[in-house]
Amino acid sequence: MDAIEKLLNSVLPEKKELIALLECDDGEVWEKLFGAARAVCEKHYGNEVFARGLIEFTSYCKNDCFYCGLRRSNSKAQRYRLSFEEILERCESGYALGFRTFVLQGGEDGYFDDESICRIVREIKRRCGGCAVTLSLGERPTDSFKAFFDAGADRYLLRHETVSARHYALLHPPEMSYAARIDCLYALKAIGFQTGCGFMVGTPFQTTEMLADELAFLTQFKPHMAGIGPFLPHRDTPFKDFGGGSVQTTLKMLALSRLLCPEILLPATTALGTAAAGGRERGILAGANVVMPNLSPASCREKYSIYDNKLNMGAESSEGLAELAARMKKIGRVLATCRGDSLVKN
Repeated sequence: MDAIEKLLNSVLPEKKELIALLECDDGEVWEKLFGAARAVCEKHYGNEVFARGLIEFTSYCKNDCFYCGLRRSNSKAQRYRLSFEEILERCESGYALGFRTFVLQGGEDGYFDDESICRIVREIKRRCGGCAVTLSLGERPTDSFKAFFDAGADRYLLRHETVSARHYALLHPPEMSYAARIDCLYALKAIGFQTGCGFMVGTPFQTTEMLADELAFLTQFKPHMAGIGPFLPHRDTPFKDFGGGSVQTTLKMLALSRLLCPEILLPATTALGTAAAGGRERGILAGANVVMPNLSPASCREKYSIYDNKLNMGAESSEGLAELAARMKKIGRVLATCRGDSLVKN
């Protein structure tokens, strides 16, 4: 079998084959692969695109990642925290709109200790019957993850950012460790979370070989979800002068991820929509099947500035749900606000 045949059979090609394919710009080859990725997605999930209500509840972060606008060294960052009631109000508002999954995302903020996160999770589950709660809070001790799960959290998103330890060290300060990040992912899965990992495409110092390794990692780790989007620079970070990641390469990685992990949930990320007009739709047509409209208070959205020019209004927002549904309809998809659980088994 050649590389394309392998992919069509969900078989991981050899690394050199993946590199050659990722470096191939033959439009016909990629149209075939994008079409195959769409077909695989439809086989498992139908024509639904799952909408998650995203609540960015704190812009404080103890970490100093070189790519992120929320890094602790960025004195220009606008910091905020939502209160317990503000978080619950946003969930109840989203629930009334039909959302049945809420994603609580924030920097690694010690203000929100285990007890406060558990209290928030329990109350969301109490007030919003039948919903799923996804947490994206960064690295925490295994006991904390277990407490969140026991409180009722269903899913946890933790991007590993790169599968290369050497590359990880070029993107993060010395106190952060690739091994610790990967250990967290395995701990989350062992506890029983639907677990999401993910990486940026086009980060400084990334190579095509590393992208091939990312695909191998996905097939081995078998996450329930993977967040894959282009790197976008932020003006107040050490990486401010680097160019953004390629939209086309991101689409290639989405399609290959879908072919290799047929039952995975793949978001068409806000970064993809920010990087190119129609980027979100292009992501869906390359095999993605999740979108995350922003439920955060409008006054906070611009403050959660992880990269420059981040979209947060219109079809990226909960207020723009009808517009987003219309856009999905144009490409033959139906926007679904149900729980949309991953079909990947733990």
